[in-house]
Amino acid sequence: MSEPARVGFFDAHNHLQDAWLQPHRSQVFADLAKIPLRAAVVNGTCESDWADVTALAREHAFVFPSYGLHPWYVGNASPQWRDTLQRQLDANPAAGLGEIGLDRWILERARSDDPRLAGLRRASLDEQLVVFSEQLALATERNVPVTIHCLEAWGALANVLRSVRLPARGFLLHAFSGSSEMVREFAALGAYFSFNGYFLGERHVARRDVFKNLPADRLLAETDAPAMPLPPTHRRHHLPGLADNNPVNHPANIDAVYAGLAALRSWTSEELEAQIEHNFRRWFTG
Repeated sequence: MSEPARVGFFDAHNHLQDAWLQPHRSQVFADLAKIPLRAAVVNGTCESDWADVTALAREHAFVFPSYGLHPWYVGNASPQWRDTLQRQLDANPAAGLGEIGLDRWILERARSDDPRLAGLRRASLDEQLVVFSEQLALATERNVPVTIHCLEAWGALANVLRSVRLPARGFLLHAFSGSSEMVREFAALGAYFSFNGYFLGERHVARRDVFKNLPADRLLAETDAPAMPLPPTHRRHHLPGLADNNPVNHPANIDAVYAGLAALRSWTSEELEAQIEHNFRRWFTG
C-alpha cells in the first residue's frame, strides 16, 4: 500500500525576490519542489522590489504575493509610494499587504555601519507610525491579509491596533518576539503568530516558551529567508554565504522550522502540518 501524500509546507513569510537569493534560484526552486513547499507568502518591502514579487507569483503557483513598505525603507520612499502600492493591489486582487510595521531597533540599537542599512535614511518612529497606519487602513478597507513586522516597538504597535479598525480576516505578526501576555491581547484582536527557525538558537528560550503554549488555531511557521538563519545544527539546506561570511537562509529550511516547532509542542509532523495548513488557508486565502 502506498503512503498517503504529505500535506507539505506553508511558509507564512519569506523574501524569495531578494538579491541574496538570485544567484541560487535554480537550486532554491528545485529544493522547494522536493520538500515539498505548497505555498509561501513572498513579501515585498519597498517600491523597487514589488515588480519582482509579481514576476515570481506569475512564474510559480505556490507564490502568494504581498506588497508593503517596510519600516526600514520608509525614509527612502517616494512621494508616490501609496499610489504605487494601490496599483499593485488593484492589479493583484488576491495579494496580501506587507511587510509593514514599526521598528525601534534601527533607531536605537543598530550599528551605524550595518551593511543592511547602507544608504537608508532611518525614519523616526513618528514617520513609521504614519506610514504603517496608512497601510493598515488600506488592508482593512480591502480586507486583505496583512503581515506586520515589529522590533522593539510593541507598546507603540499595541496602541495602534487597539485604536483602529482591523481586517476582518485578522493579521500576522511575523517572527513574533513578544511576551505571552501580548499573545492574549493580540490574539483577541485577530492576530496570527509565525514561528521562525532562528528561535531554535540557544539564546531564545523565552521565545520558544511563548510558542510552546500559543493557541493552536493562531499558529503559523516561516523562514524569513534569506534572513534569520537557523542554528547550524538545525539547517537542512545550505547556500553559499555572503562576502562578509554572514549565512544566507535557504527557503527550503521551512521543513527544519516545522521539525523544530513540532518537537517544541510535542506534536507529530502530521499534526503540525495539518494545523498550519488550516491556519494558513484561513488567514491568507479566506
